[in-house]
Amino acid sequence: MSDLNQLHDRVVWFDIPVSDLDRATAFYGAVLALSIERESTGETEFAVLDHGSGVGGCLVVEPGWIAREGGPLLYLNAEGRIRDAEAKARELGAVILQPVHPIGPHGFRVLLRDCEGNRIALHSTTDG
Repeated sequence: MSDLNQLHDRVVWFDIPVSDLDRATAFYGAVLALSIERESTGETEFAVLDHGSGVGGCLVVEPGWIAREGGPLLYLNAEGRIRDAEAKARELGAVILQPVHPIGPHGFRVLLRDCEGNRIALHSTTDG
């Protein structure tokens, strides 16, 4: 984590629980168009989403943590490519709960259930 994140951002890291790390890595890599690096520490396997100096997060093998309904809603960046991200998500097994729609002055989002069963949102300031 960068110092900037620790001092200013309200979210500094996130874990997305998964049951199949290979499937989830392929899903998030394609949907978010970014690289994901697999790692392990002890018996814990995880995959870190490329985040540069921004807020980071990872996919972590914890099937018992996957919430089927409700819970916090994580917005992931699909800036300038939200329709492509929605199509890739659908192609890779996501269930689209709400297709691309405006969220007032805050841009656009897609609500979906990912390939692992987690409810997430994809966000973009443009409808492209």
